[in-house]
Amino acid sequence: MRIHSFTMELYEEVTALWRRAGLNLSRSDTPEGIRRKLERDGELFLVARADDGSIVGAVMGSYDGRRGWVNHLAVDPDCQGQNLGTQLMQELEQRLAAVGCDKVNLLIEPENGAVQSFYRKLGFSRDELIFMEKWIKPT
Repeated sequence: MRIHSFTMELYEEVTALWRRAGLNLSRSDTPEGIRRKLERDGELFLVARADDGSIVGAVMGSYDGRRGWVNHLAVDPDCQGQNLGTQLMQELEQRLAAVGCDKVNLLIEPENGAVQSFYRKLGFSRDELIFMEKWIKPT
């Protein structure tokens, strides 16, 4: 397996992976939304490629200058349990540290709550917060 930065040519393959892994995509995940993300910190959006060239994992990291964020970590269901998610997270944390990040946050959708044990093994701890959101542009 090889980990490298995402490019827009991989958009369809990565969004298909996210869907196979059961992630909910939002209107931020359109090609235009992803292009804007890449302009800001594209080196933090990683993909894992199998020996046959297929994309078997992805994670979209970001850094706002204060905190790092983990979004859409996914491993192909047929490849789970092979340490791919851990390897993607390790690479992302190294890249975040290289840009000066000292704290990483992530959010887990309630229907994906089973992944908490995975993140605990990586050193994450649960923090009780109230999360609020507002879409400011119409669909």
